[in-house]
Amino acid sequence: MNRLLTDVSNPGTPTSGQGNPFGQIEAPQSAFSSSTPEVAIGNLIQLVIWILIIGAGIYALINLILAGYSFMSAGDDSKKVAGAWAMITQTMIGLAFSAGAFVLAAIFGQLIFGSWDFILNPVIPQL
Repeated sequence: MNRLLTDVSNPGTPTSGQGNPFGQIEAPQSAFSSSTPEVAIGNLIQLVIWILIIGAGIYALINLILAGYSFMSAGDDSKKVAGAWAMITQTMIGLAFSAGAFVLAAIFGQLIFGSWDFILNPVIPQL
């Protein structure tokens, strides 16, 4: 069995059965593993912002699918067609509002803090 294992650093030479045949394996860094708590808090705020934006996108996609189904099944009923169009319009306004939040965050970050991504990628300074 030992003859089947080869050294990763020197392929072609058999190992003596000691050591790790896969080499040194290091655990990946977590988003919150930082030496300073200020960076960890900033990463937490960034994660919450991204989850909210992704949740808004998923909600809008589901709402558009339901509005499309409602529109297709409305038939000749003008009230149902108007309701489906209202649902589509409201979803598109919500998506524009959600995307506009990114633009406003970049503008305010540039004007107030001098960096366009300061609000979306916050770093809390140590006092």
